[in-house]
Amino acid sequence: MRAGLAAVIEGDLPEREVALPPAGSTLPVGALFPQARALWLEIGFGGGEHLVAQAAAHPDVGFLGVEVFLNGLASCLRDCRTRGLANVRVFRGDARLLLPALPAASVEKVFLLFPDPWPKARHHKRRFVQPDALDELARVLVPGGEFRLATDDSGYAVWMLRHLMADRNFSWGAAGPEDWRRRPADWPPTRYERKALAAGKPTCYLSFRRVPAGEST
Repeated sequence: MRAGLAAVIEGDLPEREVALPPAGSTLPVGALFPQARALWLEIGFGGGEHLVAQAAAHPDVGFLGVEVFLNGLASCLRDCRTRGLANVRVFRGDARLLLPALPAASVEKVFLLFPDPWPKARHHKRRFVQPDALDELARVLVPGGEFRLATDDSGYAVWMLRHLMADRNFSWGAAGPEDWRRRPADWPPTRYERKALAAGKPTCYLSFRRVPAGEST
């Protein structure tokens, strides 16, 4: 890690990092963002381009970003400081450890953008989109909340669709091919997307809604 990024980690991470609460208790989300009208969660934010852009566009929303790599954390924290964003906190670790600590129906939107597709069949169990993780996402999302996903891996796109469409807690509102072939205007790009497009790889953008209890899909 470059010296500049290391300094960001040392100076900014302690102020923004969220730690897991004691086992069996929930994270005090309201205390993290006391002025926010809603909480949005990004899982694996990479360099933070999407997270920072969304936080700047929605100052009334609290953003909790999850990332394991220090370079990505440092880039995100540096940009938050440069832009004076006070509505971003980060969790350094696996999102599957964080989700059980979040209160039920506490998150309005969840983003999973260009995650590692783990393309080899023997590694598919490492993919984030799995029944257990979807159960946790359904628990923490508010009724009608949104789960946005993107990938440039066709195999993972099929995997995402198969798992989410089989889950009664989520519904897909796509009306035609453009709904998953074109990134919506309110969906800032990431460096991974730009890299995929530059390489001529088609990208897939998915948006699923958390079905309220008692509502059929």
